[in-house]
Amino acid sequence: MFNNLLQFWKGKDFLGQVLEEFKKMLEGAHEMFESVCNKLIYNKEEKDLEKRIYEIDKNVNELQKDIRKRIIEHLSLQPSVDVSISLLLMSVVKDAERLGDYSKNLFQVTKFLDKPIDIDKYRDLFNSIEKEISKLFDDTKKAFIESDESKAVKSWEYERDIAKKCDKILEKLAKSKLSVNEAVCFTLMARYFKRVAAHLTNIATSVILPLTDLDYFDEKRRED
Repeated sequence: MFNNLLQFWKGKDFLGQVLEEFKKMLEGAHEMFESVCNKLIYNKEEKDLEKRIYEIDKNVNELQKDIRKRIIEHLSLQPSVDVSISLLLMSVVKDAERLGDYSKNLFQVTKFLDKPIDIDKYRDLFNSIEKEISKLFDDTKKAFIESDESKAVKSWEYERDIAKKCDKILEKLAKSKLSVNEAVCFTLMARYFKRVAAHLTNIATSVILPLTDLDYFDEKRRED
């Protein structure tokens, strides 16, 4: 469906404008994620990081609003045309917006910590999973913007591996003897990492799944 619709819209200003703004949303969310992880995990100081994070998030939100406005205006002019792709775009821009929210949630964890994260403990639990998620950002952008089905499938499998790792981390934390503060902060990180990966995969799999199955790639995977 996605490829057919892209072909149908090829050269149309509306699609080009929306895809460009959506790409900026993903790039902004990716920048937020990497900057927050550098502070949270590696305790790298960056001047005015909080201000920059919230400014990028505000821009991501404004892009989402603008894309929605463009879609509504487009459908008001052609109410019986392009409904499927419009619904698809409405869905994935919400996923992109949520990526920014989870990056803000991760930033909040930096304020919960009693002391900087022990990098050895982090690596023992997470094995630098944030680098895998950063790669998933790149693969997702290519899968959606370029309508790359192979990248979409790869993202699907990549997310499954990340989700399993996050679940294992929670099992270890439940049985650990870490301090309450460390255990809570690591638990939040594992949950937020898993959700970021899930929203990225929602976007990537929109290239290969029917519209009715968007946001339910896990159920689709189990059926297959």
